[in-house]
Amino acid sequence: MLRMNCPASYLLPHRPLSARFHSSAFTAPKLKPGQVVRTRLLVVRGSVRSDDEPGFPNKLFMQEAIGAEYGEGFETFRQDGPLKVDVDFLNEKLQEGFLQRIRYAMKPDEAYGLIFSWDNVVADTRSQKLSAWTKLASEEGIEIPALHNAQKMILQAGADQILLKLLGRKECELDRLKLRLSQLYYENLLELSKPIDGLPEWLDAVSTARIPCGIVSCLDRRSMMTALEKMGLHKYFQVFVTEEDGMESMAHKFLSASMKLDRKPSKCVVFEDDPRGITAAHNCTMMGVALIGAYPAYELVQADLAVASFSELSVINLRRLFAHKGTGFMELQKQIIGKSPRKRKLTIDTIF
Repeated sequence: MLRMNCPASYLLPHRPLSARFHSSAFTAPKLKPGQVVRTRLLVVRGSVRSDDEPGFPNKLFMQEAIGAEYGEGFETFRQDGPLKVDVDFLNEKLQEGFLQRIRYAMKPDEAYGLIFSWDNVVADTRSQKLSAWTKLASEEGIEIPALHNAQKMILQAGADQILLKLLGRKECELDRLKLRLSQLYYENLLELSKPIDGLPEWLDAVSTARIPCGIVSCLDRRSMMTALEKMGLHKYFQVFVTEEDGMESMAHKFLSASMKLDRKPSKCVVFEDDPRGITAAHNCTMMGVALIGAYPAYELVQADLAVASFSELSVINLRRLFAHKGTGFMELQKQIIGKSPRKRKLTIDTIF
């Protein structure tokens, strides 16, 4: 009989293995009769939630960190130990092999990888968040102040800051209000049935060109999959970076998507509506395409391309983004300096 001397809060509820790991990534070792295998238990307090419990609202209602300001990445774990992944590491390790280079020479579009942000690029989450706050205020009998920056604060600030400073709630009410806010947001999320205008046609075009696509989000995987299937977009995405991946910043999510797409970061294109997301893409040596809407065009000038709708895009636009990136672009060139050749003297022959 096995006894474990640990607090009850440390015991994790049972979850099926398929919900946590891919079955192909881990294989059970073969044991001989009478052989005993010692395992180590990794226990994380407060990191496991039930499938029906919505995500923590503070992650959904606040600005994420940009990340990778100096090219730093994140740490992942392999069977032989931890592995530090950064921008330079991925650009070097994900170089195309010989056969891939031949294939990409014939079909250059397949060398790219597209990464879409969930918020306001795939789905109109702006209106969903505003609706959740409006319903919460109505239920609690709170009037949202008519300030010029109130809407911007609601969309970008953390839930604690909004409840305490903007709505004047007490600290003892925060947990209850945040839980209800999260429930309202997920109820609105389940009602999503229409993606951003022009997105299905654009995804169909890149799918025809066999360009792999990924999506990044703060949502949990189950909620995002449900929303994508309801919008009819699940078939277009091969890679998903969600809350379960544990990424701490925008740049880390983009790098994780690049690694899953098997495309080096310098060959990836990020679709964002936030100038901070474009900055994170550039920090990862990725191209950034901005969708005008949540932010005006003059705030998205750092993007490599800014469009008002996906209907303005074509696959040829992706090629033009990388057209200036040759093998020697912006690299120092060596010039041999030697003696200049003798100048020829021009003479005119005249016959007298």
